[in-house]
Amino acid sequence: MNRIFLDLHALQTVPPSNLNRDDTGAPKTAVYGGVPRARVSSQAWKRAIRAYFADEHLLDPAELGVRTKKVVELLADRIEGLDGAVDREAALKLADETVKAAGFKTEVPKRKAGQAKKNEDPDAPAPAPESKYLVFLSSRQLDGLAHLALQGAADITAFLKTKENKARAKEIADTRHSVDIALFGRMVADIADINVDAAVQVAHAISVHRVDNESDYYTAVDDENKDEETGAGMIGTVDFNSATLYRYAALGVHQLAANLGQGLREEEPRTEPVRRAVEAFVHSFIASLPTGKINTFGHHTQPDAVVVKLRTTRPISFVSAFEDPIRSDAGGHVRGASDRLAAYAFDVERVYGDPETTLTWVLRVGPNTQKLADLGTRTETLGELVEAVGKAVTERLEKPE
Repeated sequence: MNRIFLDLHALQTVPPSNLNRDDTGAPKTAVYGGVPRARVSSQAWKRAIRAYFADEHLLDPAELGVRTKKVVELLADRIEGLDGAVDREAALKLADETVKAAGFKTEVPKRKAGQAKKNEDPDAPAPAPESKYLVFLSSRQLDGLAHLALQGAADITAFLKTKENKARAKEIADTRHSVDIALFGRMVADIADINVDAAVQVAHAISVHRVDNESDYYTAVDDENKDEETGAGMIGTVDFNSATLYRYAALGVHQLAANLGQGLREEEPRTEPVRRAVEAFVHSFIASLPTGKINTFGHHTQPDAVVVKLRTTRPISFVSAFEDPIRSDAGGHVRGASDRLAAYAFDVERVYGDPETTLTWVLRVGPNTQKLADLGTRTETLGELVEAVGKAVTERLEKPE
């Protein structure tokens, strides 16, 4: 398959907020271009994107996965759902043996085992085993493992000792990947042969200008205080900053197609699940937002501008446009960032781009982003952009190599 890359660039302004905290509770930062910048880690934004898939119903639940240590309990739920005659204890036994046959190590957490010993109720159920690390499995993989477990329900240990059935468990865990696994990958250190190479690379979002964190001192009043009782019931501080962020992600469409395989529905063409995945990712990358301290700051914003490029050459970030931080005497940064991004993107494409094979779309808001309009085809709404990108990806995939 030909190499196909999708580059997504966004400028997004957030007001006072703390989207992504470090170990001290302060907003994460980075030094770039010799000055401190606001930073939101790729991990935080990928989590927001995954949550947006489900929250906004962009994909069928069967096309999504679950990342959890409680995989034994999750699989036991599937087993009970398929066969109501299986009680909880038996379902957990079937699930645990099947999960281990697939290659994942499980154990009862020491904390839960200790609590069970202290429990004086002899009829209390034993704590369920958990995997030793987060396990990322698709809905279809869980269903497949549940069906396999029920096939060997009479004697699951003996059933899974056979080479054929054990291999089948591993095969189920490594085929029919969900969209989020295909996009973001899966790493299991002790069974590397079921790892999945991520189709998406997400950069840490950084501010286009210098940022210094600030601290908010707050007090809370006790509602039941009498008039003679003075002072706060609680005091504290919370760190925050505000910034215009440059966000970037690169999606290898060819890798996504390889990871997804045939897709959910047997009768549909191979391009269809890829189109759905691409459209869901583009939509979620643009519209999602990390929710750190969101009840405190209410930082609900959308990008000021988005530039999407479909190319056959390698991905290109435009972050170097902001190596020299934007400085604005007027106080705002969106216009300066948009002008700088437009000029730098034009220069990079002139030197390194391939205009014959590269398509560009622009989605923008307000007069401050006007300079970006000349970079490509203007789209009026998020839905129009998502549809245009999905259609172009399908056409590229259908082209003969």
